[in-house]
Amino acid sequence: MNLVDITAGPFHFTARFEESAAPKTCARFRGLLPYRERIIHVRWSGEACWIPLGNLDLGLGFENHTSYPAPGHILLYPGGISETEILLAYGGVRFASKMGQLAGNHFLTVIEGNEYLASLGKLVLWSGAQDIEFSSPA
Repeated sequence: MNLVDITAGPFHFTARFEESAAPKTCARFRGLLPYRERIIHVRWSGEACWIPLGNLDLGLGFENHTSYPAPGHILLYPGGISETEILLAYGGVRFASKMGQLAGNHFLTVIEGNEYLASLGKLVLWSGAQDIEFSSPA
């Protein structure tokens, strides 16, 4: 299984695991599927939404990490100087927190539904938190 279905608010996306670049992060996240949470708009990073995970320790370090994800890139920040989180970029992003610039593990890339990324971001920005679910394809 190299794909994951994502439903966020009224939108549906398909993403590809970045298995060769972030194998540990992909394996750890796969073990959480199906994963349901709420997604909110970022505070400091630009055009992105995030899932705050607080002090959750997933036992991960950095792999394939970046501060500048492209639209459709999904990062997992494993914690450290800021809280653990998942970030979904829909536009221009410089990943950061109140502690400063961060780098997260790029472990998923949206490959279907990209045309709805900005609409999701604007919905979350103007209407608030939305349900999000990551699941194995049917």
